[in-house]
Amino acid sequence: MLLHLLAAALVSAAGDSSLNLATVATPTVTRTPTTGIKGVLEADSMVVEKAHHTLTLFQQGVAVRTYQVALGKQPTGDKERIGDGRTPEGVYYIDFRNAQSKYHKALHISYPDAAHKQRANALGVAVGGDIMIHGLPPAYASLGAAHREFDWTNGCIAVTDDEIEEIWRAVPNGAVIQIKP
Repeated sequence: MLLHLLAAALVSAAGDSSLNLATVATPTVTRTPTTGIKGVLEADSMVVEKAHHTLTLFQQGVAVRTYQVALGKQPTGDKERIGDGRTPEGVYYIDFRNAQSKYHKALHISYPDAAHKQRANALGVAVGGDIMIHGLPPAYASLGAAHREFDWTNGCIAVTDDEIEEIWRAVPNGAVIQIKP
């Protein structure tokens, strides 16, 4: 191809230079671009929007990934007591992780906070706890994303097994999580 361009340039140089038009050569792609390369996802905080059934990871205030989630069986309203099937609302942090969870991995949320403990005491009920972001139980892992078609947890935030793997790697202990109505 280079030889053809050189020959064309020599022929046009012999003619009237005022009639020559500039030719711009464009590169030819000789190989297929590489795809499917995963970057390292990092997040320092999370926001759960219960009304939208989403969990969004943030890095320095910028959203880096959003997941659809399943919530507690009674997703409307703040958690008041153990067994109410509600996902708590407020600002918490990831305080530990459980790789041997009965679900596919789990990140523990620091619920209950002082306000929830105080409210439960005033109501004379047990506040509950053990609120986590987790994958699916092994017997239901094949459901994948279909698990989100209804809210089924006891107050936790559920994602697919692949998603909890990604969240597990991206989110460090101590990361803040805000759970909004």
